[in-house]
Amino acid sequence: MAVFPLGPPLLATCVAVLCGCGAIALSGARKARWLVPVSGVLLAGVAVFGLLPELVRAIGWPSTLGLAALGYGVLSLLDHNGVPVCPSCSHGEKFSTSLVIATAFHAFVDGWGMAATENQASVGAAITTAMLLHKIPEGLALGTMLRVATPRAAAAMALLFVAELPTIAGGITGLHSAPGIWIDYPLALAGGTFLFLGLHAIAARK
Repeated sequence: MAVFPLGPPLLATCVAVLCGCGAIALSGARKARWLVPVSGVLLAGVAVFGLLPELVRAIGWPSTLGLAALGYGVLSLLDHNGVPVCPSCSHGEKFSTSLVIATAFHAFVDGWGMAATENQASVGAAITTAMLLHKIPEGLALGTMLRVATPRAAAAMALLFVAELPTIAGGITGLHSAPGIWIDYPLALAGGTFLFLGLHAIAARK
């Protein structure tokens, strides 16, 4: 039994929040507008090279791509109908909760997976290492996009905490049960939203 089983989820939360705060601070500078498209690359990269390949192994190509396309398509439809779902496209006037909701759910599952597998020797160590590494680009992308979408840095930081603290809640859940395969299906939807938001941030012109 681990001495401090919530250690990995807490560490992952701290990594994401610190990276996000750093991105928020830099995004407030006039010369740091390049961070918006860079954050889009990072967010899309988390989806394409991190989240979606894992889901393909778990639930297969058809389910993963179909649900990701559904998540992407829903945000695209809302965007075309004037609903501000893209933080980097809202020019600071309105904030869409889509990114925070998707990230919060993703963070919850991250924490759940880390805590549930912590005692599984090398498997648990590999999962925790992978989670910690992907929290770096996730935090940078999230912080940048939240800062662009909100009028004040303090508001962006508050939303950053809302999005990342579910990692700890997921860790608490993972102490009592391992996540079932059903969790991969909504995660595929979240992957599609990450891809949509990331690609729109890449195309943003400030």
